[in-house]
Amino acid sequence: MWDWIYKGFLRMKLFLTGFDPPHQSDTRTVYIANKFPQHGHYIPQRFSDNRIISSKYTIWNFIPKNLFEQFRRIANFYFLIIFLVQLMIDTPTSPITSGLPLFFVITVTAIKQGYEDWLRHKADNEVNGAPVFVVRSGSLVQTRSKNIRVGDIVRVAKDETFPADLVLLSSDRAEGTCHITTASLDGETNLKTHYSVPETAVSQSVSRLESLQAVVECQQPEADLYRFVGRITVTQQGEEIVRPLGPENLLLRGARLKNTKEIFGVAVYTGMESKMALNYKCKSQKRSAVEKSMNTFLIIYLGILLFEAILSTILKYAWQAENKWDEPFYNQKTDQERNSSQILKFISDFLAFLVLYNFIIPISLYVTVELQKFLGSFFIGWDLDLYHEESDQKAQVNTSDLNEELGQVEYVFTDKTGTLTENEMQFRECSINGIKYQEINGKLVPEGMTEDSPDGSVPCLVSVTVLFCVYTFQNREEELFLKAVSLCHTVQISYDQTDGPGDPFSHANGFSPQMEYYASSPDEKALVEATKRVGVTFIGSHGENMEIKTFGKAEKYKLLHVLEFDANRRRMSVILQKPSGEKVLFTKGAESAILPYTTSGEIDKTRVHVDEFALKGLRTLVVACRHFSADEYQEVDRRLHEARTALQQREERLVEVFSFIEKDLELLGATGVEDKLQDKVQETIEALRLAGIKVWVLTGDKHETAVSVSLSCGHFHRTMNILELVQQKSDNECAEQLRRLDRRIKEDHVIQHGLVVDGASLSLALREHEKLFMEVCKNCSAVLCCRMAPLQKAKVVRLLKTSPEKPITLAIGDGANDVSMIQEAHVGIGIMGKEGRQAVRNSDYAIARFKFLAKLLLVHGHFYYIRIATLVQYFFYKNVCFITPQFLYQFFCLFSQQVSVSPSHHFMSFSVEISRSWLSLVHPHVLQSKPALYRDISKNSLLSFKTFLYWTFLGFCHAFVFFFGSYILMGEDTTLMGNGQMFGNWTFGTLVFTVMVITVTLKLAIETHFWTWMNHFVTWGSIAFYFIFSLFYGGIIWPFLHTQDMYFVFVQLLSSGSAWFAIIIIVITCLFPDVIKKVFYRHLQPTSTQKSQFTEAYQGIGCVDSMCCFSEGQNACSRLGRLVERMMGRCDPARATRSWSDSGTFFSNDRSILTLSPMEVSHC
Repeated sequence: MWDWIYKGFLRMKLFLTGFDPPHQSDTRTVYIANKFPQHGHYIPQRFSDNRIISSKYTIWNFIPKNLFEQFRRIANFYFLIIFLVQLMIDTPTSPITSGLPLFFVITVTAIKQGYEDWLRHKADNEVNGAPVFVVRSGSLVQTRSKNIRVGDIVRVAKDETFPADLVLLSSDRAEGTCHITTASLDGETNLKTHYSVPETAVSQSVSRLESLQAVVECQQPEADLYRFVGRITVTQQGEEIVRPLGPENLLLRGARLKNTKEIFGVAVYTGMESKMALNYKCKSQKRSAVEKSMNTFLIIYLGILLFEAILSTILKYAWQAENKWDEPFYNQKTDQERNSSQILKFISDFLAFLVLYNFIIPISLYVTVELQKFLGSFFIGWDLDLYHEESDQKAQVNTSDLNEELGQVEYVFTDKTGTLTENEMQFRECSINGIKYQEINGKLVPEGMTEDSPDGSVPCLVSVTVLFCVYTFQNREEELFLKAVSLCHTVQISYDQTDGPGDPFSHANGFSPQMEYYASSPDEKALVEATKRVGVTFIGSHGENMEIKTFGKAEKYKLLHVLEFDANRRRMSVILQKPSGEKVLFTKGAESAILPYTTSGEIDKTRVHVDEFALKGLRTLVVACRHFSADEYQEVDRRLHEARTALQQREERLVEVFSFIEKDLELLGATGVEDKLQDKVQETIEALRLAGIKVWVLTGDKHETAVSVSLSCGHFHRTMNILELVQQKSDNECAEQLRRLDRRIKEDHVIQHGLVVDGASLSLALREHEKLFMEVCKNCSAVLCCRMAPLQKAKVVRLLKTSPEKPITLAIGDGANDVSMIQEAHVGIGIMGKEGRQAVRNSDYAIARFKFLAKLLLVHGHFYYIRIATLVQYFFYKNVCFITPQFLYQFFCLFSQQVSVSPSHHFMSFSVEISRSWLSLVHPHVLQSKPALYRDISKNSLLSFKTFLYWTFLGFCHAFVFFFGSYILMGEDTTLMGNGQMFGNWTFGTLVFTVMVITVTLKLAIETHFWTWMNHFVTWGSIAFYFIFSLFYGGIIWPFLHTQDMYFVFVQLLSSGSAWFAIIIIVITCLFPDVIKKVFYRHLQPTSTQKSQFTEAYQGIGCVDSMCCFSEGQNACSRLGRLVERMMGRCDPARATRSWSDSGTFFSNDRSILTLSPMEVSHC
């Protein structure tokens, strides 16, 4: 209780001052152990406490905040206004008719949101109340996590999570390092090494930490997990020592300590200012096409409501222009009524009619749609076909608001590495000093030679199995290349026994089978493992030393500097001191980031080899080195220290220094690593193509590698004409090339075209030639964008998304570089891969493998769309059927606002919506085997304006039949009872309403193709419940009602045979034309979905509407089958030999599916 009160005041403070507490400068100063300066003018900065608040409400603001959010919805706000009008003026219906449904909807939604928020409060309290140990007053004190303050020294033990963002001070290791995993932050399970500065690393006891005099200056909190700029000033014997701090010194809240007994760190960011909390991102609200259509229809129906209310008000006064109707003898006006303002009377009557017809707006639509989406999200998680057994991962739904959007996708933008491929790297080939080698049985063998080649003149690098044999390199470049690969990385090694401060070099004398490499990059791990197999083994790091074992000989290198990899440089480097004392730089990266800076080595041969590797689909890295003289290294060291200790513009200064260092390189060679394709990628891409979905691959890989992988995965067909827009240097050159490509596509319009674009050319194309570029792209069956930066990926998605056609886009990826396009697309899907969980955390849906995308779209997307679309149309149809008879009744009661049915019946029309949750037109396996069925629902076809007008027109027609059919039956002074008694207006209204309930329920049954016990129960049960409730309500005198208008009315109605006959005739009259229309269209103009339904009904007809099964089903066609096929124009051998997607007329303009792929041929 008090915790909620505290959070309420805290939220008020954050609301008044902004999300972050006010900061006086761009940096913060943290005094370790809160030892503030003693002079009297110092005012400590105020920082957030360590409470985590992920909840949305408090006990004080829940009701007003929740009500505000709910009444932002048009429908809820509309019914609130109607309810208030009913309270203020005399209306024909009770306020209960609007207030009770509104109260129900608001209450159910509030309970759901309140329960979810209570769970968040519960989780917050568990986190905030976790026990932690803090150094205070010279001793180790246990307290709760929420009590940690900025400046506190915190102790964390092995396998514990860090309770705040800590700068590492010391660990149980002598060098002050520790290993952590950040799986809960970014999903990376590899061990990462973090460092303390030498001046604090020696403070391994509480007493020494208490005597530590140090100040941390760092940037203010920001959300970037991988960026931290700061410095620490340590005072020792009156001298101040300044050391730079970076991401490698910061232990993030939520990360876990591994392979280290304990560490001590000072808290610099706490609570909602920690990087983990700042990444609690509120993603932009995505709205589906169905929701947009629903809002449009709602506005149209509001227009119909206003029209009916205004027309009724005008006709009322036109009718009352005659005195005999204005003031009949049986209803004399009072003096107050005669003297009242005509304008106020007109407004009052208009509002009364508005209330009378208000149920044309379906109040329960939104809550039913939300329920439908909420339940639908469980079906995705429960689908065993989307479960990946090897990784024990099931599909994950992060938002249920876009379920139906999965059935409307027109473009898929996919990453390559880790999405189409496994992201499991295997070393295959390398180029050393202009000679190409390939790995055969753990040995590097020159190209063209075998492992047992007798030619001794050709160098063959021996394997680890001959580790201690005498070995002579052909030249120093080969040795230097292998050493560069085994030293230029950030790989960590894990041993079984690492609890204590053991020396990893103890394994150097003999290879330990317990040694395992961990790396944040799968490429680095594959390369280090490859050098180990051929005899150059990375043993491990110990403080500033790195040790390798070159064919049995141990060598120690001193690690001087690491120039970290970044996306702009596309390379990483290390500066080492050799055992001889010489300083050397090893660097590796993309060929475009290394080759331009090389001045020696076999540059031309290596470039050719790199292109050959890429053509084979291998990922390439180029390796180079630079040797420093003593003076050169002093200059490098000085510049690096200045840049890394700068608090302002540190990144810009580091980029400048890195460029100064990484030049005049000596080329050593290149590597080729294979990234294997994921299972069933080709089949999935082909299924998407048959479904009418265009696939674009957006990757950062080089041109040749990307094209090779596109061909191998079926994105590009071998028969496809590949067009290129690459290496464009200027706007004019780019525009001319685009015009040439456009002409070529129009001239060769019969064949398929694929387009390859690189990042530089894309920037030029998007600058001034967007329209022409889009024209070329849309006429291509497949597009491949290579050398793409993350923001370029998002820009391409935005370009398609905002084009005049407004296609629905889907982006899928597995890494942090895919987050921008995942968030930009209408639907974002994250792959649970090996590049972390950033993509999964920022996605709308998450799946374990790319192959699951086919079922997610073709089956789940299909089901959810038809369910929601039918539900929305049916709701509006139902409400038109309900309200229109009330409107027509006013013509027969002088627009006196008399209701035709008791308000108690208003709730009976809400009982059939749940059956939509199980609606399916075709069996799931049919949807997967026939992807082109997806085209039947594309472009929001079931919620098109034409379809909407049809349902609305049908509703009005049925309402007219209800009303006038009942009116003709009762006629003028017609008796329908055996005793000669006539029906009254309540009986008439009940007859109309009874016909309406039966008709709209049976209409729902007609729209249902698959019948389950739930469909039967809801459909027939709702009709039975209506009769039972009406008999119960009309069979009792209710003492709390001021009138008993409905007493015995329903019983009297059902006792008349004529009424039963009228109900049957009217229902048949309404539904018979609809049934005839369905039969007519199904046989003369069937859609692919309807043909598939017929195929399911007659499973013996094997060749009806199948993809390539003519020979399989030819013998099975019975007489009925042949008759049906003649009606449908099927069983044509010429058609059966083609892809089935060419069988419909609506595919004639789509060149992307006219060519039969190799996959289809193999299936046939």
